[in-house]
This record gives sequence, C-alpha cells and structure tokens, in this order.
Amino acid sequence: MSNFARAPLAAVLGPTNTGKTHLAVERMMGHASGMIGFPLRLLAREVYDRVVAAKGVQNVGLITGEEKILPEGARWLCCTAESMPRDRDLAFVGIDEAQIGADPERGHVFTDRLLHMRGREETMILGSDSLRPMLSALTPDADIISRPRFSTLSHAGAKKLSRLPPRSAIVAFSAEEVYAVAEMLRRLRGGAAVVMGALSPRTRNAQVAMFQAGEVDYLVATDAIGMGLNMDVHHVAFASLSKFDGRRKRRLHIHEMAQIAGRAGRHQRDGTFGTLGLESDERTAFTEIEIERIEAHRFPPLRRLYWREGDPRFDDIDTLIADLETVPEDDLLQAAPEAVDLAVLKTLAQEPWVRERTTSPAMVARLWAVCGLPDFRKTGGEAHSRLAGRLFRHLSEGQGHIPGPVFAQEITALENLAGDVDTLAGRLAAVRIWAYVAQRSNWLADPEKWAERTLAIEERLSDALHDSLTQRFVDRRTTVLMRDLGARGEDELPVQVDGAGIVTVDDEPIGRIEGFRFIVGDGESHADTRRLMAAAERRLGGEWAARTAALVAEDDDAFALIAEPGAAIGIGWKGERLATLKPGKTLLAPEIALERTLGRLSGDQQRRIAERLAGWFGRALIAAVGPLLKIDAAIRNPDTPPPIRALLAPLAEAGGMIPRKTALGPLSALDKGQRHRAARLGLTIGALDIFHAKLLKPEAMRWRLALAAAQAGEKMPPVPPAGATLLDEPKGKALAAYRTAGYRGFAGQMLRIDMAERLARAAHDARDGKRPFTPDPALATSLGLTGEALARLMHALGFQHAGKTDGADVPAQWIWRGRRTARSRPAKPAPGNAFAKLAELDFGQG
Repeated sequence: MSNFARAPLAAVLGPTNTGKTHLAVERMMGHASGMIGFPLRLLAREVYDRVVAAKGVQNVGLITGEEKILPEGARWLCCTAESMPRDRDLAFVGIDEAQIGADPERGHVFTDRLLHMRGREETMILGSDSLRPMLSALTPDADIISRPRFSTLSHAGAKKLSRLPPRSAIVAFSAEEVYAVAEMLRRLRGGAAVVMGALSPRTRNAQVAMFQAGEVDYLVATDAIGMGLNMDVHHVAFASLSKFDGRRKRRLHIHEMAQIAGRAGRHQRDGTFGTLGLESDERTAFTEIEIERIEAHRFPPLRRLYWREGDPRFDDIDTLIADLETVPEDDLLQAAPEAVDLAVLKTLAQEPWVRERTTSPAMVARLWAVCGLPDFRKTGGEAHSRLAGRLFRHLSEGQGHIPGPVFAQEITALENLAGDVDTLAGRLAAVRIWAYVAQRSNWLADPEKWAERTLAIEERLSDALHDSLTQRFVDRRTTVLMRDLGARGEDELPVQVDGAGIVTVDDEPIGRIEGFRFIVGDGESHADTRRLMAAAERRLGGEWAARTAALVAEDDDAFALIAEPGAAIGIGWKGERLATLKPGKTLLAPEIALERTLGRLSGDQQRRIAERLAGWFGRALIAAVGPLLKIDAAIRNPDTPPPIRALLAPLAEAGGMIPRKTALGPLSALDKGQRHRAARLGLTIGALDIFHAKLLKPEAMRWRLALAAAQAGEKMPPVPPAGATLLDEPKGKALAAYRTAGYRGFAGQMLRIDMAERLARAAHDARDGKRPFTPDPALATSLGLTGEALARLMHALGFQHAGKTDGADVPAQWIWRGRRTARSRPAKPAPGNAFAKLAELDFGQG
C-alpha cells in the first residue's frame, strides 16, 4: 500500500486476471471520495452494486449515458468513461482499460481522461502492459506498477463445438454469429447463456446468473466479455479470429486476443483458450507467435493514442468544428477519425435553420450536446442526424424543452413486450436512446419523471428479452441429458453432408444443401435459417470446394438460361440459380452477376465459377442467336462499308429485326453490291420489316427476349408459344414483348413477320402491274388470318380495294397503289436489277 501512498499518479498495468479493477475499487473506497471510469455500462453497474454493498446506497452514484443514480451528497461514483463529470473535486480518480485510447472510435475519450482527469489525492490508470511506453512519455510523473497474472493461461488448440468442456465461453463478433452458436449449443448441449454489450445490465445479469448457477454450462458472448466481466469461465473458444471494426473486416490484434482469452481462469485456477474447431483453416487458427505472446503476456507496445480536443470553443459552429478537427501537437497522439457526433454536427451545420438558431455560445454548446446522442440502434449517419435535428429543433425553441407529449409518444411505442429476440433487442436499443435523453438535466421539463419511466420500460423489455433468449437458446431437458451422457463420455457430433445433400449434426437432420444454398429442415423459423446456416457454415468449406470443382467440370448441358416469365434473367445449374444477367455494355454482353448465395465461397472459387458460366454463356449465345452475333461482328469489322454499318447498328441493338420504315435512309444509301453483302448475312429486307429468319425460331426468340429484358433491367416478359405464326393480340407488357419477338398486329391478330412477308410476296406475284386483281386467299386462310386482318395487311403493303365482282362470294379485288412517304426516295434501280421489285416495296411498312 505504501507504494501507492507515495505516488499521486499510479499506473497499474498487466494482463487480465491480475486484480487491477479490484485494486482500484478498494483504493477508491479507501478515500473520502472517488470516481472510476469504465469502458462499459455493464461493468460500471457491476462495480456500483459492489460499492453500494460496502458504502450504502445513499453514498454511491452511477453515471452512464442511459442511467443516472446520483443521491445528494454521493461521494463515490461509478461511471462510463464518456460520462465522467469534469467538474467534480474528488480525492481519487481511476480510469479502467486505458489502452482503449488506441481504439479509433472511442480512443480519444480515454486519451482525454488519461491526460486530464486527476484525483486530488490519487489517480490510478489501469490497462494493458502495451500502454507502458505511452504512459512513460505522456505522464512521466506516473509510478508504473506491473501486476502479474494470478493463474496460468495456456493454449488448448481447436475444439469442436460438441467437444467443448463445461464452463466454456464461446466468443463471436456479431449478433448473428452469437445467435448461431447459441442455437447449435441448444441442439447439442441443451443451451447457453448469451451476453452482448448491447444488452441492458438487467438482461445481462439474468443471463450470467444462469451460467454462474450451473443452469447452463456454456456462455456465448461478443468481445464485450473481454472488458472486465468476471465469470467462472474455464475455457474461452474463439468462433472467429476476425471482426468488423466499423471500417473493415480484419484479424484481431494480439492484445485483443489476449484481452478476451484472459477471461479464462480466475484467481488461482488456470484457464485455457483456443478456437472453435469447425474447419481446418489457418485463418481460424492461432499462429505460433500469437500463442506464445498470449501465454507469456507479451504484446507489441502501443505507438500512438487517438486524441481530439476535449475542451472546444463554442463561439460558433465553425469554430467548434475547427477545434474538434485540430491536429495534436504531440507526435505520440494521432487525430481521431471523424466520430459519429462530429459527423452529425457537420450534417446539421449545413441546415440554414440550425445556423439561424446557433447565434450564442450557449446554443452552440447545446447543439454539440445533441450531436453526442448515441446511435444505439445503429441506423447510420443520415437517419441518426435526422433524429438529432428533430431533437435540437425542440431544444432551440420555446422553453428549450422536448415537449412531454412528444417524448411520451416515442417511449409508449416501445412498451410492447411481444416479439422475437431481434425485435425486443431493437426496442431495447431504441429505449436506451430515450433514456439517454431523459438523463440530460435540461432537455425535459420533468426529467426525473421521464427517466423513471424509461428505466421501467427498459427493465420490462430486459426481462422479456431474457425470457426470449432463454426460451430460444436453452433446452433445460437437453442440458440435463447431456450432463448424464458426459459422465459416460461423449462422441463427436460433427456436421456432415451425405450424397443427397442432407446436413446432419450427430445424425439429426438440420437441413439440406441444394446447389450452393442451405435450406433448413421443416419446422424451423425464418430467423433460425440464418442462425443454423451460420453455425453449419464453418464446417461446409470442403463441401463448397467439392461442389465448385464439380460445377467447373460439368458439361455445358448441365447449365441453362433461366428465363421464366416474371423472373429475373439468370443462369442455372441443375435447377439452381447461380447468376443473374444485368445490363451490360451491349445487348449481347450482359453482366453476369453471381448470386449472393455464392458469397460464402472463397474469392478463387467465385472466380472459377464466374469463368465457367461466362464460357457456357458465350457458347450458348452462339447456338441460340448466332446470326445476331454475326451482325454484331460485321458492325465491328472496319472493312464493313458505312452504309451497311448504318443499317446493321439499329438492327443489332433491336435484337435482329426492325420495321423497314425506320431504315429508309440507310436502305436508300446501299448500292447493289452492298445489298448483296447484307443478303449474305442472311437478312431479309422485306416489305414491312428487315429481319433474319433464323432469329424467329423459338429458342432464338426466347433468348432475344431474355437479352432485351436483361439489358433493360427488367423481368422476363411473356414468350409467344413455340412455332406460332398467328396469335390473338395480347394486352399490356405481352404486346410489346410479342412485337420484340417478331410479330405484327393486324385487327386484333398478330402475324409473325416472316409470314407477313410471304403474304406480301404472294400478293405481288399475283398482281399484273397496277391492274385490279384477286389474290389467292389460300395462304391467309391456312394461317387463320381473318378477313379484316388480311385487309389491314394489304393496306399496309400498299394495296387498295378495287371493288368486287358481281358474284357475292367472289373475293374482293385489289389494286397496287404503293405507299406515300415524306422521305425522299432514291433513284430507281436500272431495269433488270434484282432489287427493282424490292425498291417498289419500300412503302410496304404499315
């Protein structure tokens, strides 16, 4: 004790399970007054309860963002680091987990407290030994004291979920992963307690109480477990060694690994750590260097701490922002990345009404206080800025309070205790925001009333969430059964996949794999789908690799174009959609976008599948619409004359057929040789349309419609019946699709354009110059064309009625008149020119 008595500033450094926090609490209670800042509300509450037991509830305060218990005359305060009051004159001040100063998101807060918060008689900084060089440089007057770990921590390797010893904690790095592991433990071992930083202290304590009482032998937690939460844990298993840190997914730093692993073994009992051995993958295994450093508690020293101006000026908004963006002068300090509060401030500063209301330092300070509203719901900067702006609008007008009815409406909507785990957790996060608002002394006219009500709602939601977690993740009967089996020794319970794709755990089917999709078994809820998939995923790496290899080796006939009406255009493999066709550079070059279900594969596996699908697509395209590819190639050929290219370009863009009247200009520019060259491409320059006959075949028609839909970013339209030459005219999208497919409408009927061309040729073959004639009705009758439709077609071709003969049943006579057009016509071809008659038919479009 004398060691500390001599030093007004002491830094107690060491790994977990060294009693640092216990020491600080004892030192604080040995002074007439004191305060400790903790990294978590959960930990602040835990220590608060302990100090209350020793000093009495009337003498102890708790100050966190969402909760404030502050009896008049309270002498000992337990706070979160962000909530430590700066205006208190206290004999003792402690800062726990000070190495968080190196965290990009919250580090500047801990750095500020480390540099500026001091007790009148004693200050104690607690943290990892990696903080030593920074403290020596930034606080040279500190007496740095090392604390050895009470017990041994050793690596135990990878253990399967079914082989984890009792009293194990499994650490995951997302709520989804926590739920997935807890779900599998319920199936395998009867259940687990769940602990996450987002839980309220009440829910967390209820969950931990189950674990401590032995009602469950397993605990699944986020990395919040590493921040001083003391439980009877023998072994810590990492479900993953990577986490998303707010900016990117990365591997854990060694000091982060050690912080979590150190929860195993308390006081004199040794502990072990390892990974959840679901798959042989070096990315999920500790390296030799990591193991050696964790066991020996040797970590790379911190080189910099994040810093932000802790006492900015409030002259105006721009001055405030400038101060908050000030670069530290000390090379050991690094400017903190833009935090949520500063991002919200910058967003609101762009609003003219905010500028108009912040004309005094007091109002600028109030705006900055509103920007500090925590985003517990994780809704993102834009939505959170809107909420902050809404609150500031109330706080900057009238009496400067949020109206009671407005606040009541917000929290009343959160009092519903029904719903699943995610729903209740979402409401709990929302009520934490309003609890934070209620703890601001001058934001509400009656803050005590609303703080009491929000706390009551939080407690009810906490109890409901605890019940929901227990119901979902704890099977008490299975827990007892597995303990009985444990006495006899347990067999491995691996996740296995049989030849039919059935996924089992210890011979219990949990679902099946189809293609690259995991489908849960009957009776599982939608929420269970995500949980079970995450749990099984880590064991399925070999299965995905095998399926990738099989897919790449498949013959082309195993793949198919997915072009069902109403569905997105895609590529399938054995009935499973693997990719969706999206708009590309041209109609014939759509983007092949792999389905999200393939995101679970490695980058190399995805690349191999993408290459295989691209190869199949190219060959299938040649087989289905080869003539269209030849047209496209001719356009790209530099030797193709410009007049032909001018004709082919719109033809390719439209999928191989266009109305003749849209190409009168390019047609008039073609000479005899160029027309022959177009004919060699297989083009029919008809009376009404220009097209390639092979592109009217059923499969070509289906592919053209699919390519057009993909390029437009639309679903597959209806496809005309295969081989149909005449159809009743449909309505809506089907009408446009049938036109694209190659049909023309005449009086309620749609005739395929090559049949229309046959009728046109038959009519011209039957006429004698411009004298009246009677066309042979046999072809039209065989096609099923009505008299009215035939008449419409004849008019479109340039014929007019010439009256009827005396016989009542004698067909009408027609006379060739040609069609007028506003466009200038080219010179007539020389007599005997093979295209002389086609030149006459230029007017045949209708």
